[in-house]
Amino acid sequence: MAVLLAVASLTVWACAPVAPAPTAPNSASQPAAKPPLLIGGIPDQSASTLEETFGLTAKYLSKATGLEVRYAPSTDYAAIVTAFKRGDMKLVWFGGLTGVQGRSQVPGAKAALQRPRDAEFHSVFVVNSEVKAQELKDLKGLTFTFGSASSTSGHLMPQYFMLQAGIDAEKDLKGAVSFSGSHDKTYKLVETGAFQAGALNEAVWQSAVKDGKVDTTKVRVMETSPAYYDYHWSTHPDLNKLYSAGTEAKLLKALTDLNAAMGADEKRMLELFATEKFVPTKNDNYKAIEDVAAKLGILK
Repeated sequence: MAVLLAVASLTVWACAPVAPAPTAPNSASQPAAKPPLLIGGIPDQSASTLEETFGLTAKYLSKATGLEVRYAPSTDYAAIVTAFKRGDMKLVWFGGLTGVQGRSQVPGAKAALQRPRDAEFHSVFVVNSEVKAQELKDLKGLTFTFGSASSTSGHLMPQYFMLQAGIDAEKDLKGAVSFSGSHDKTYKLVETGAFQAGALNEAVWQSAVKDGKVDTTKVRVMETSPAYYDYHWSTHPDLNKLYSAGTEAKLLKALTDLNAAMGADEKRMLELFATEKFVPTKNDNYKAIEDVAAKLGILK
């Protein structure tokens, strides 16, 4: 009897309906998640200033476009050009020279937006207050520091204007050619007397004076350079391919729509960029920068 019950029990279990095994989701029907859109800017100021500037920019663009936008810092100018070339960054705040370098390696890349002041940008040559120099030719025999080697306003154009004034940085300055690495370091090195003179971005200098970050009793502007095109936003041609049609236009519209009345963050963002708005630009505007870089052997 026990045997019969056991057999019956087994028979019932074997005949019981079996729930179907869960099936894996069909990956072909699931759209691939889009990676965050990385933006960046040349490291021309302190890391904390850059973090605030581009952190606010990423936050604003995320809110304005619905995309996940993140700021990716770069260690130096060459690194951000490489990141743009590889497509790691799709929207970059370049200087004139780095923009030319980046776009020359990425067919279809565009110089898209600039500040109004970037159509007539300037470098300033600063000297320690104990130095009597009044014009570029007076720099002969002085210690001097540029900013970054790849900086338009901190190296390329200052070197070019010095050559026009008869000063060869390789031969006529005291000691080896020096590079501070960023504009804020340049004015501090001249202020402290570590160098007698230097060249930097006019906008950074003006902001430093306005914010009380530089002691103008210890360092002064000796000369302001002629005008040239400089900073701008460049877009990578893969923007629309990777995200969706119209992504580039959506980002650029958000930047051109930006104004201080939008809120405290937007107002601060514009202050950090030292502008009231962004306006259109184009690749051809940087041809003169390209020519100067080629003449000085900086761009091959």
